[in-house]
Amino acid sequence: MKHLNRLLVAAILFMGIGVANAQDENNPWAVEVGVNAVDVYPAGLNEDQVRIPAAARGDIFDEYFNANDHWNILPSVSRLAISRYIGSGFVFTGAGSINRIDKLGDIAVDDLSYYSADGEVKYSFRSALNGSWFDPSIGIGGGYTWVDDIGFGTANALAGVKFWFSDNIALNLQSTYKHAFEDSYGITHFQHSAGIVFQFGGKDTDGDGIFDKDDECPETPGLAEFNGCPDTDGDGIEDRNDACPNTPGLAEFNGCPDTDGDGIADPQDECPTVAGLAALNGCPDADGDGIADKDDACPNEAGPKANNGCPYQDRDGDGVLDKDDQCPDVAGTVANKGCPEVSVEIIKQLNDYSKTILFDYDKSTIRKESYSALQSIADIMKEYPNANFLIEGHTDSRGSDSYNKTLSNERAASVREYLTTIGMAGSRLTSQGFGEERPIATNNTAAGRQQNRRVEISLVK
Repeated sequence: MKHLNRLLVAAILFMGIGVANAQDENNPWAVEVGVNAVDVYPAGLNEDQVRIPAAARGDIFDEYFNANDHWNILPSVSRLAISRYIGSGFVFTGAGSINRIDKLGDIAVDDLSYYSADGEVKYSFRSALNGSWFDPSIGIGGGYTWVDDIGFGTANALAGVKFWFSDNIALNLQSTYKHAFEDSYGITHFQHSAGIVFQFGGKDTDGDGIFDKDDECPETPGLAEFNGCPDTDGDGIEDRNDACPNTPGLAEFNGCPDTDGDGIADPQDECPTVAGLAALNGCPDADGDGIADKDDACPNEAGPKANNGCPYQDRDGDGVLDKDDQCPDVAGTVANKGCPEVSVEIIKQLNDYSKTILFDYDKSTIRKESYSALQSIADIMKEYPNANFLIEGHTDSRGSDSYNKTLSNERAASVREYLTTIGMAGSRLTSQGFGEERPIATNNTAAGRQQNRRVEISLVK
């Protein structure tokens, strides 16, 4: 009786230790060491069982807890059991026990030896209680018992409860009703037991304290909160769901960091240490021109991508950007694409010079004293680099029309040719002779004929 009291006290002391794991696939094996008590009194009246006097028997469960008067207890370790979990909450147990019978009910007897060997199948209700430390069970079984060297078979029904102190240790309290098959020499009785259970046999391949059955990463050490899977960077996101398992990050970025805090995870951020814009893959745009600073040749001045992020210049200050200015170094007009426009005054100036051009008599050869005027013409033309000019040759009416046409054409061509030798682009000059077709004075006087023998310059539109 003292052994049972001590075990009950131990149960009370250890009951507050915490939730533990009952015997299951993770801990399939268990060994129990304890004590047992044998009581024949509450086993029910059975006149056929002649080995027990009628006075030693009561009704079923009568004085069931009368340990002082009816229980036979051997004051030492007297019960050993080995259990194996077989699945779905069922456990098979093989148990052996010894005892010494010195009372049958209220009747004292000489010390009778007691041995039993039993097999039990029990069902645990622990899973229905959400895995608490309280683990009740019921079961059935059978065995063979010897009382004073006379043996008989029994059919057993049992109920018990375990109190789990830790993952591997529990206190087991059990009561078994053993019905004897043999009426003449069998003894139907109750056997109560209390024992300490040690469970073992769980497999934990990666040694992380989580059995393989419940470990979703059985070959990699992990954490219980992630069902045995690791969180290498310790950011609270298990590696399987962590896009950056070796770098602490945030859940919103699947475990990746956002170093610059711009809302773009580092793996997708082309500028991870400088806050930027999503439209530019996380890079900044200081001047707001839509070009990331790292690709912007002028990061603090807005400019087009075509010019590497720099604004276009207007070197001549005429309001036409250099990229559109056909004369970027000479101020011009927007209408003339940045080039200066040839005015009436300029045409008059050109023709003032052209009127002084002299030719050898009846030839197209330019006389040397005209070179200075031609240089002045070329200098003026160069100031209007996108203007094209027509050099016209004219004669007086003396001579035949065809002769005059040929001579005027040759003289105009001669002027054009000379201008190209002093730097004018030939593509900007054309020449044409008009003979006597366009007089500007009368051909009836020497003075008039002199005015009609001329070279004129006009603007080609």
